[in-house]
Amino acid sequence: MAFDRESAPDVPRTDLLAPLPSHRDVTTPWWQELWRRHAHITTPLRQRGLQCDIEFGLDAYVVRVALPDDSNLIISPPQEQSSGRWPGDPEGWIVTREVAGGQEPPEVLYDSAPSTDPSVPERPEARHGGRAAPLIEAIDRRLTQLALLPAPLRAATDASEAPVQSAPGAPTQPEACATADQTSVFVHGNALLALTDQLNGTQSYADAAALLHQVLDPIDGLMARLGEFFEAAGEKAKEAQDDDGFDLSDELADAAAEIRYLGEVLHLAEDKMRALTPPAPAPPRPAPSPQLPPVLPAQAPPPAPLRRPR
Repeated sequence: MAFDRESAPDVPRTDLLAPLPSHRDVTTPWWQELWRRHAHITTPLRQRGLQCDIEFGLDAYVVRVALPDDSNLIISPPQEQSSGRWPGDPEGWIVTREVAGGQEPPEVLYDSAPSTDPSVPERPEARHGGRAAPLIEAIDRRLTQLALLPAPLRAATDASEAPVQSAPGAPTQPEACATADQTSVFVHGNALLALTDQLNGTQSYADAAALLHQVLDPIDGLMARLGEFFEAAGEKAKEAQDDDGFDLSDELADAAAEIRYLGEVLHLAEDKMRALTPPAPAPPRPAPSPQLPPVLPAQAPPPAPLRRPR
């Protein structure tokens, strides 16, 4: 499945995510696979503090988003249409807002599904097809109008007071290496090394999860960018127009696919890290008792000297 590689809209981003659903299906392999296939939709919404879930609609799986006023967004592929595409990669997306109690008709926020009726004109967003970024932009605009977009989730410790090694944001500039040439040549490797140093020095699982987010985000994370890098390198190798170039291009394309697969396998690692509980502190050891000098047994008095009889 080809995820949308465009950047998400320019809105306040956070390294914390809204929590996963609490139902028992979350632990099942089939639900986790569905969640992975919809991560390019759910992750940007969870970054905005919106709780998401995956459920079965009329005849396809949909993303349900809980809003602060108890209404819900339903993000679905075209319903009641036969399609051979995988869940999470439809021809287009339809976003409707349903008000609790059914007191108002559902509101269509976005519809990029291709029209099946020649007499019905397509909506303007149909040109976007199944891309995720325009969908998230449309949701941002409408929820902002309705004042239903939650404030971004923030860490409990203010960033200005947090120690450098536990700050969950982007890695700081790497320290200078042994020589200036090394710093200039390996600047990207040094940036990742700085992220690793932050992970080693972090004091909480929440901060460790935030650092994992920098690597595993399916749109802007390091794994996604690394996959794009190897794909671009493969395209560059093709420009040689010879057998060696095509062979190298295939090898680089395989590497990009392996990197993306690894990112998909680890898609829940961030949430699992955040849910870990720190070990209980060890009980204090009892203070050692003072060492007293040993008590010696009382000695019997020496026997009286014998007297000679006179």
